[in-house]
Amino acid sequence: MEKQKLHKMLAHSGLGSRRAMEEAIASGRVMVNGSRAEVGARVGPEDMVRFEGRIVKLKFTSRLPRVMLYHKPEGEIVSHDDPEKRATVFDKLPRMRSSKWISIGRLDFNTSGLLIFTTSGELANRLTHPAFEVEREYSVRILGRVTPEQGKQLLSGVELEDGKAKLEAFADEGGEGANHWYRVILREGRNRVVRRLFESMGLTVSRLIRTRFGPIVLPSRVKRGMLLELPEEEVEGLMKWAGLEASEPEIAKGPPVRKPARR
Repeated sequence: MEKQKLHKMLAHSGLGSRRAMEEAIASGRVMVNGSRAEVGARVGPEDMVRFEGRIVKLKFTSRLPRVMLYHKPEGEIVSHDDPEKRATVFDKLPRMRSSKWISIGRLDFNTSGLLIFTTSGELANRLTHPAFEVEREYSVRILGRVTPEQGKQLLSGVELEDGKAKLEAFADEGGEGANHWYRVILREGRNRVVRRLFESMGLTVSRLIRTRFGPIVLPSRVKRGMLLELPEEEVEGLMKWAGLEASEPEIAKGPPVRKPARR
């Protein structure tokens, strides 16, 4: 078997992005067969690799990462460690010895819906990096209703404290009484950006649910608190959509972004 570049294999093992792994190698945190690795080094199945002193079992037989969908309920945080000892989404995930789960995007404490985990740092980067503008879709319940003028402003852009933000699509989903539902799409993942957009209009978000991230829609059968691991054929399709060839992990162009049909 032909040897592969060390930093790529470390990234495919879920330890971080390729750039982060190159930096780790350059800083002396990676050893191969007892010697300090050099940037550009190649390794095969017979080589022993240590990352920060821990043996890493590189996956040469299969380049497909694992991808897990989770229907996050309100009241959980997206963090490996919380000083307040609150429930974390990582508590629900299967334990792994040679790699780790990486969350693709985040959801705040009071937001529910689709959360994606993967063992591929490259896939996580492709789906979350601002340069690729991958769509996120949410169902939003607010107290009151959005006026036509407010809707136009949300689509054209609102100046927030950390820069301008806007919705790509906005649709009325109905409602009863004081509460009203809307479906929104945007192409960024800044902290609490959906809530802050509505708050800038003087509107209060009482419920926020992420229903889609890129090409992945939250399946209706996955109820709150449930996990679903994608089968290999769907993972392969996701890798191709993201511009990452499963059979040859070379750098490729960013993923195409497509809009879903309106409901």
